Amino acid sequence: QHPRCSRRHTPVQINNKMSKAAGVQKVTFKIVLTSDPKLPFKVLNVPESTNFTNVVRFAAEEFKVPHETSAIISNDGVGINTSQSAGNVFLKHGSELRLIPRDRVGGC
Repeated sequence: QHPRCSRRHTPVQINNKMSKAAGVQKVTFKIVLTSDPKLPFKVLNVPESTNFTNVVRFAAEEFKVPHETSAIISNDGVGINTSQSAGNVFLKHGSELRLIPRDRVGGC
């Protein structure tokens, strides 16, 4: 663990982050669907340069929920801005995230 980092990353996550698979660095996310009491999850391995909006869209489609009204948060409950790369999200928030499908995210 890096002295300034409060998160512990597993060896698999570090290997995915630092190794080169076909010349592309990848990050791994475990995304939990919070609306289901069974808390199902999907593990996604994506290139770190992927727009995080695409990661959320894919995860929502995998869970069969509408991506247009879904939000994603960290395990700490912090909302994640999807207009950044998957690599930035991984570094800032770690690998475990929560998908919240809602009728109106942020609506009144």
